[in-house]
Amino acid sequence: MDKTSLINKVKEFGLNTKEEYIAEAFSRNIGLLTQAEQDKLANAKVAIPGMGGVGGVHLITMTRTGVGKFNLADFDTFEPVNVNRQFGARVPDFGRPKLEVLVEQALSINPYLEITEFPEGISTSNIDDFLDGVQVVLDGLDFFSFDTRRLLFNRAQEKGIYVITAAPLGFSSAVLIFSPHKGMSFDEYFDINNPMPEKEKLLRFAMGLAPRATHIKYMDLSKVDLDSKAGPSLNIACQVCSAMAATEALRILLNRGGIKPVPWYFQFDPFVQKYRKGKLRMGNRNPIQRIKMIVVKHILKKKHRA
Repeated sequence: MDKTSLINKVKEFGLNTKEEYIAEAFSRNIGLLTQAEQDKLANAKVAIPGMGGVGGVHLITMTRTGVGKFNLADFDTFEPVNVNRQFGARVPDFGRPKLEVLVEQALSINPYLEITEFPEGISTSNIDDFLDGVQVVLDGLDFFSFDTRRLLFNRAQEKGIYVITAAPLGFSSAVLIFSPHKGMSFDEYFDINNPMPEKEKLLRFAMGLAPRATHIKYMDLSKVDLDSKAGPSLNIACQVCSAMAATEALRILLNRGGIKPVPWYFQFDPFVQKYRKGKLRMGNRNPIQRIKMIVVKHILKKKHRA
């Protein structure tokens, strides 16, 4: 159904204006959110780069929470390999652009959404447009899209915008919040510099995401291949990612306080029933963290030789 048809469907239930629909659709949020906060969300703008496993769920979660405006980017299409973890991956939508599919699903929940689409993805040529008017970015980029992620995080900081990344690791989610006001920058936290090889950047990104990793003991590391850019993943973890990231986004959008930006880190793993949080002082330059990276490099080499 197109947007007009969706709005007409809403009117069949006696909800003749945007305001009437918003009030009814999100009425059950009240009690956990105030009416003033719900009204604020209706005018908030969130950017989500990537409509895959994590980004697609972010969009639906934030839409059902009542956020009214989005900037969305993705250039990929759905295919069978996406089924295990990506919200929009269904047989009828194989071959269709992920962005197109997820926009349809979001509008089917709230046809009054204001969405600006970036079907070419994000790059140096459109990063400022993608971040225009945005209050929070929810990172939905593929793990291996490191250079694009670095561009996004660094430009967002320059423009005074928060970025939240929630990584699906095993059954768990590891969450980092990057604040433009305090804490560390992306490059500082992950200890990244320009001449660094791509595999080293990816390893540092992975290690910085979960400094006290809960998932390593039960994950088959032989299935992690930085060369072919592949690794195991679960839909369960993507769902946990969205719940955790959306909660932090609400703290920011509604000025509720309690925001702990990097070097603070958080990881919740329902499989081992553990929640870990802490402060990784100096980020990846922390001496203990450096030792861990040496050990993980050795384990990865050993696994691939076996």
